[in-house]
Amino acid sequence: MFRKLIPSTLIGRSIIIIFVPIIILVLLTSSVFYQTSWNIISKRLAESVVADINVLVKLIDQDLKHEAVEIAQDDFKMILEFTSDKKINTSAFKFNRGILSKRLKQSLEDLNKPFYYDLSNLEKGVIISIQLENEIITINVDKDRLYSETAFVFLLWMIFASLILLIMSYLLMNKQLKPLKKLAIIAETFGRGLDAPELIGAGAYEIRQTSQAFNQMRTRIKRFLKQRTDMLAGVSHDLRTPLTRMKLQVSLIKDQKAKSELELDINEMTAMLDSYVSFVKTESHEPIETLIINEIIRDCLKTVDFEKYIVEFDEKNIIKTSGRPIQLKRAFQNIIDNSKRYADKIKIVIVMDKEGCKIEISDNGPGIPKESYEDVFKPFFTLDPSRNKLKGESGLGLTITRDIIRSHGGEIKLDKSFSLGGLKLKVLLPT
Repeated sequence: MFRKLIPSTLIGRSIIIIFVPIIILVLLTSSVFYQTSWNIISKRLAESVVADINVLVKLIDQDLKHEAVEIAQDDFKMILEFTSDKKINTSAFKFNRGILSKRLKQSLEDLNKPFYYDLSNLEKGVIISIQLENEIITINVDKDRLYSETAFVFLLWMIFASLILLIMSYLLMNKQLKPLKKLAIIAETFGRGLDAPELIGAGAYEIRQTSQAFNQMRTRIKRFLKQRTDMLAGVSHDLRTPLTRMKLQVSLIKDQKAKSELELDINEMTAMLDSYVSFVKTESHEPIETLIINEIIRDCLKTVDFEKYIVEFDEKNIIKTSGRPIQLKRAFQNIIDNSKRYADKIKIVIVMDKEGCKIEISDNGPGIPKESYEDVFKPFFTLDPSRNKLKGESGLGLTITRDIIRSHGGEIKLDKSFSLGGLKLKVLLPT
């Protein structure tokens, strides 16, 4: 429950780290102020008012009522009223809660006379009634005598300063986190195999250091990929010449059995070289285009003999994405060619959800054991080497396919096809 309340973004968490201590500080300060400073201020103000009231009561007891009224109005900021033949019912009076009410009650008790007071409307003043011998004196005390607004102005300023600090923290943190957002975008772009530009160092030292490390990593990866591509291209080119000579020499062999075995090995080597060349092509530069997955699948199905194979192509809607069309076509062509080798019924489903574009290609072939799902993506791994030789396979088809899919920021997984009983390949591509 507590984790759900924490923001998922870094700026949200940073604001919490900064602002929560400030809120705690304001609350503690307010509590201490309310319990100490305001308590002391209220006590002193109440004692001062009651002391003045005591002076007025003494003047009235000395039959100086007129003088008491003038002094109260001119010097004490009080208005006196007298009511005869009435008694104060203190049992019916309910004292208000709060420090001011508590301190005023304590001070009035020192007069040793029945009393009550009303704090319900401070703007019009505090009403205090005191029972004298033959009458009730009602005193309207100006609110400034008992209430200090400067104390609460201090608290308001603290709250206002906290809000200003929150806004400034958000603006400053947002500016500092912009390089991180840019780093995430460029890393995602580079992870999809696109040509991502170098990051320009900006922001705090740690962020600039991270940008520099990313640029170095990007340079090393691009250099490694180029070296691998050049090496494979060179090996493939260099092996074709001796392989051609071997084909000519095999044609001169009279022993048919030996000739057949050598031709089988040469065909296997030729298939491997073709796979090398195909793998190298996946690394070649191809511009990123906006493409429709549905059309790529339809192009791949043009190679299918529909008299021999049963193909179900279910496309709920038109799916658009960005990528290299030739590479993606090669990847899906490899998957469909594998299904054609081992099955006679193929089902293709394209759907779109919040994760991206999902393409499921199922068949009714013999399938693959679950423990070999990851192994088949390894280079040159074959479940049945003898059968693959007869079919002219090299063991690089799914390796190339996964390399292409991952270079586009996607993923490919294997599963059992419950509808057809064979193998299901699930491809996820971002849109």
